[in-house]
Amino acid sequence: MHDMNLSVAADPYPVTLDLPHAALIVIDMQRDFVEPGGFGAALGNDVTRLQAAIDPIAAVLAAARAAGLLVIHTREGHRPDLTDLPPTKKARGRLDPGIGDPGPMGRILVRGEAGHEIVPVLAPLAGEPVIDKPGKGAFYATDLETILRQRAIAKLILCGVTTEVCVHTTLREANDRGFECLVVSDGTASYFPEFHACALAMVKAQGGIFGFVTDSATLIRTLEKVIRT
Repeated sequence: MHDMNLSVAADPYPVTLDLPHAALIVIDMQRDFVEPGGFGAALGNDVTRLQAAIDPIAAVLAAARAAGLLVIHTREGHRPDLTDLPPTKKARGRLDPGIGDPGPMGRILVRGEAGHEIVPVLAPLAGEPVIDKPGKGAFYATDLETILRQRAIAKLILCGVTTEVCVHTTLREANDRGFECLVVSDGTASYFPEFHACALAMVKAQGGIFGFVTDSATLIRTLEKVIRT
């Protein structure tokens, strides 16, 4: 790990990354949400909107790994016996099929099923922590904060889906815990383009009330300064 600070151009103003104390978190890039024929598509969503984030995330992942950043992945899903699934979440949306039911890629949002897995092109490398979370936020009922504190991580780079749900919930949880967050605009996505735009605007409003927003090309160019040295 190169011990240096990098200034990343961002909105509302540049943010400094101290690489040994920064981590990339890739949120819920799971087959059931992103792939045709998955749960997301079965609900009538246009999954190509989420697929648009795959290439930017893959590029950010490669640069982050080359720069020596800690990389963490998250997956939303439940225990096979559904003991960690609140009845309110199961009932929400009156979905048929719903969470725990047989779906196009196995039982929907159940750990160990095909649809729960991260899309192959973004698959975790050996040694990269994978956080299995029962809720929208990556901090609730997980050991994410323990991992970050043990590694003295202070700044988080956030990618993944969807911008307004799991990314934003994680962002807000992190913000209240004192972590500084940088959201990658094209490395996040939503089934609803207007929600995506609004969610990004919320991050940087009021002088950066929740953090900072940049794009993948800007972040990668900055990380390459370290990779080349």
